[in-house]
Amino acid sequence: MKGTTTKAPASLVSAPAGPQAAKALLETALSLQNLLVGVATGGGHTGPYAELRQVLLDSYVAAKLPQFVRTCRDLNQFWHLIKHKAPSYAERRTIIYDAFAGVLGALEAQPGVSPSDPDALARLSPEAVQSAWQKALARKDNDPEGAITAARALLEAACKHILDDLGQQYDDHADLPKLYALVAKAMNLAPSQHEEDTFKRILGGCTSVVEGLGTLRNKLGDAHGAGRRRVAPQPRHAQLAVNLAGSMTDFLVSTWEARKAGGAGRGATNE
Repeated sequence: MKGTTTKAPASLVSAPAGPQAAKALLETALSLQNLLVGVATGGGHTGPYAELRQVLLDSYVAAKLPQFVRTCRDLNQFWHLIKHKAPSYAERRTIIYDAFAGVLGALEAQPGVSPSDPDALARLSPEAVQSAWQKALARKDNDPEGAITAARALLEAACKHILDDLGQQYDDHADLPKLYALVAKAMNLAPSQHEEDTFKRILGGCTSVVEGLGTLRNKLGDAHGAGRRRVAPQPRHAQLAVNLAGSMTDFLVSTWEARKAGGAGRGATNE
């Protein structure tokens, strides 16, 4: 007796009926990507991998999923694959981001779906910061929510890149203020590391900006579910968030480059 093949429902295999369905699939793909990045960079082996994977396998973008998603049935299988494939966190991130480019691109091509930025800062350089900064700023008028989310992602990506380069361990699910605190301490940018009142106040202001970006993004950005009393962000809110994040990211990257060029002892006061 010949076996039968179970097919996914046609509604899932065909292209989504509208922007909301495509956005839901995009969020699923991004959640899966971020979960795998977390596993690959020491974040633990827990998360709804099976559920996210199955939703995408049953969708019209199944063929564009990374090979390791199609073949690894659980996070333990993925971990054994990725840990032998690349030794460093930075290399593992690149592998995962590159592998997801196809499925994310297909979903972003659907009408009404805003482009995502899976690695907001692909290279750690002032030029890359300016490019990502301008891309986020370009979204402020038509997609202020996406611009606010991109602003946070830009600064967060810079912090993680620097920590990766330093070889410093961190929780991949840590919030932005915690990541920034680790980077600031490593690069002599923490207020407590300085005696001069002027520098302490400036660096304390930087910390406040980072914390404020997290608060602004949580209240106005699209990373959290919208409540009944949610405030709709305006382009001016997005412009503020993006420019603050861009300035902070540029400062961190420039400090990091100066530190590498002039020795590990360079920081805020001895550039």
